[in-house]
Amino acid sequence: MRTPQERAAAINTAVNSEIAAEIPPRFLPTPEAARFLGLSGRTLEKHLTYAAGPKHRKIGGRVVYALDDLKAWADKGARTSTSDPGTGDSVSKKAQACGCNEAPQVRRR
Repeated sequence: MRTPQERAAAINTAVNSEIAAEIPPRFLPTPEAARFLGLSGRTLEKHLTYAAGPKHRKIGGRVVYALDDLKAWADKGARTSTSDPGTGDSVSKKAQACGCNEAPQVRRR
């Protein structure tokens, strides 16, 4: 048999999950998404241009970001120290395309 506290906790969990199911996902426009990530709006736009940023959607011609996608992208860059290579892609797509992340080639005459 459950205690009154356990019953109350079960009811709260059920109610909260129902409320969460009814609330549509929140989408942020670029300025708000940038503020959420602690970046400038222009930096986030550059990430979008080079396909190196968080997932986005276009709704009515506007670029918007889901909170879950912003959190996932930020978590992808999580590190425990400065020497930790992490699991995220640390080289931008632009750098990969131009080969800028490779060692420079020495020209021989």
